[in-house]
Amino acid sequence: MLTSSWKTSTPGSPPGTRRGATGRHTSTLPRPLPGPRMLPVATPGAVSPSAHLHPTAVPRATAQAPASTSSSAADEGDGLGVIAVDPALADFRGHLEYRWAQYKHTLEAITAGAGSLEAFAEGYKYFGFNREDGAIVYREWAPAAQAAALIGDFSKWEPVWMSRDEWGVWSVRLEDVNGQPAIAHRSRVKVRLQHPHGWWMDRVPAWIKWAAAEQRMGAKYDGIYWDPPAQERHQWRHQRPPRPEALRIYEAHVGMSAETGKVASYSEFKDTVLPRVQALGYNAIQIMAIQEHAYYGSFGYHVTNPFAVSSRSGTPEELKALIDEAHARGIAVLLDVVHSHISGNQEDGLAGFDMGQREEDNYFKQGEAGYHRLWDSRCLNYANWECQRYLLSNLRFWLEEYRFDGFRFDGVTSMLYHHHGIHTSFSGNYSEYLGTATNVDAVVYLMLANRLVHGLLPSAVTIAEDVSGMPALCRPVAEGGVGFDARLNMSIPDTWIKLLKHVRDEHWRMQDIVAALCNRRYTEKSIGYAESHDQALVGDQTIAFRLMGPEMYSGMSCLTEASPVVARGVALHKMIRLVTMALGGEGWLSFMGNEFGHPEWIDFPRDGNGWSHHYCRRQWTLADTDHLRYKFLQAWDAAMMAVDNHYGFLGSPHQWVTHMDEAEQILVFERGPLLFVFNWSPSEDREAYRVAVPVPGKWRVALDSDAWDYGGAGRVFHDADHFSDPEPAGTSRDREHSIRVLAPARTCVVYYNADTHTHWRERPDGAQQQPGEGEPHHTYGLASAATQTAAGLSIGSGDEIA
Repeated sequence: MLTSSWKTSTPGSPPGTRRGATGRHTSTLPRPLPGPRMLPVATPGAVSPSAHLHPTAVPRATAQAPASTSSSAADEGDGLGVIAVDPALADFRGHLEYRWAQYKHTLEAITAGAGSLEAFAEGYKYFGFNREDGAIVYREWAPAAQAAALIGDFSKWEPVWMSRDEWGVWSVRLEDVNGQPAIAHRSRVKVRLQHPHGWWMDRVPAWIKWAAAEQRMGAKYDGIYWDPPAQERHQWRHQRPPRPEALRIYEAHVGMSAETGKVASYSEFKDTVLPRVQALGYNAIQIMAIQEHAYYGSFGYHVTNPFAVSSRSGTPEELKALIDEAHARGIAVLLDVVHSHISGNQEDGLAGFDMGQREEDNYFKQGEAGYHRLWDSRCLNYANWECQRYLLSNLRFWLEEYRFDGFRFDGVTSMLYHHHGIHTSFSGNYSEYLGTATNVDAVVYLMLANRLVHGLLPSAVTIAEDVSGMPALCRPVAEGGVGFDARLNMSIPDTWIKLLKHVRDEHWRMQDIVAALCNRRYTEKSIGYAESHDQALVGDQTIAFRLMGPEMYSGMSCLTEASPVVARGVALHKMIRLVTMALGGEGWLSFMGNEFGHPEWIDFPRDGNGWSHHYCRRQWTLADTDHLRYKFLQAWDAAMMAVDNHYGFLGSPHQWVTHMDEAEQILVFERGPLLFVFNWSPSEDREAYRVAVPVPGKWRVALDSDAWDYGGAGRVFHDADHFSDPEPAGTSRDREHSIRVLAPARTCVVYYNADTHTHWRERPDGAQQQPGEGEPHHTYGLASAATQTAAGLSIGSGDEIA
């Protein structure tokens, strides 16, 4: 039995002679090593004789890795199935074969050592703090350390020395005292390491599950031992909701969700924001800033402790309660996970375990490759065995311990390329994606990550934040793809910014709007969005603020007539969001507060603003106040969600642009069973305008941005039946029937076929349906083969998006 003594030692001095042991355990103390040399490590590829001490330990891969003893459909084949999906990839067959070989090689080595990828990803059950047979066992991989000791409140900050195995894993076992754990729940802990050059440094354990700092900005973090008694543990009450056919994602930040100037808690978010999300009709939330980050102003992207729940907003149990409540409301919960880089903080972050050692003994790359200069952060070593274990275990940890339903992977473009996408433009030439600039190690890690997540939870969703458009990123791993379910369509917000900043309304071209919204790989799903948190940050502007400017503060009262600026802003805000949702992808995302046009940018507390929370909050009362026009924007957003929930247009592969009239600024398209008519003209109504319909019959209004409920003028009659005529209209193809409609200036109207569908507010019993009710269904499939550009992108009139 490995035990350790608690002893006193002067901080900064090497361990040596025992000085006044204070605990009940004894062991031989580690000898200090002369000079700066590092301790030896096991030969790569050799099986550790101490593997029985930590069953998740596996050897590093060698060129002669044994064949896998277990496999799945994702591991069979040659990884070239993506070529059949996208023939343009045939010219890069060699790159794809190399990538697949690296993936197979890594997976086979993992399987040989750990039994399976799933077992390999259980590192959090071995490393860090774990209860084992009446004791707490703490293990840390720190091969460069010359000595290691556990310190904390439990030992009055005196070092408890640890032992090292040949793999560089330090460990200590602390037996229970009088039937109680040697380390009390919520007590502070750190690990003290001796640098190869001899000095001592205290670090937050790499696998810590909670960390906290004093209640002041900039304070250093301590690790917190989290092991609550049974009565304080969250008891799960609700099952995960079924995976949505099409995601309607509400992007949220817990801390800034309060209306007052403070950091909101998980409990407050659960009680105040989740009901709003459900009422709006979103079926998923993407929660930002959950992984602990020392700098609040980083929006959660400078992660210091990947396994720790951000303590600013509460405890692990309170986060579990939030997720449980979301599931009760039928809302899936996605974690905004950051594996693209790590905060450079050394004292309270993972970066503190880099002591300049060689890459095979390091979580991080060395030299210039180890630093992301634009983000001022550290770059991970995706080829490293323990880094792979750490990151894969991190995904499994969040899935199993907190029951997240999937992940939005941040900064994927930075991972995919050695240049991180910095000062790089992607033209669509495939050599930009599949060549020497590609970080194959990172691609292989992402393939493993997606295989793991979907293997553990088949209903899980993984979304890539990738601006480059790498082909096959969102194709299954079994085909040789990277395995994501969808990517964010990140070019769309830039299009709206360009139009709003530089192009007069009367000069907006329908072709430009359609090309931007449909410019995506037709065999890979995308999440469309008009704006996200990125566009809301200080220095940028939300769409609402670009449209209305200071009049958002003075002109939003319903008690007076809207000024031309406000009338234009409210109208275009609704149109931009609906056209983006309907044409921009196979899913939808909106940032918290944008649904009602929240008026201000986001500025986190910092020295430059006096540590104020004034611009780091959400003013929900703006949308809830009956005499303010914000309520119209919120009602419109809820109606969009309800229409998709009823008709299922987001999940439909049928997307057909039937008419673009540049002179009159009319855009007409079909999505699912619905017909969308947009009149972008600033001033001209189009009366009795003929538009093509996919099938003959009786058509009615499903949704109208000009309705009184949404702040419009009520010019379109909703109880009118539009009977089709047997004649084509406009530039539509394969459409033999049409209807005549009224298309007022700056409005969008959605029509449904009343012969085959009901209104989204109407239930079979004749009662009025509320937003969020009803199940999506589909009546249309592919109408024709898709048209592709040479780059594999689908754009233009009449194209099909699969």
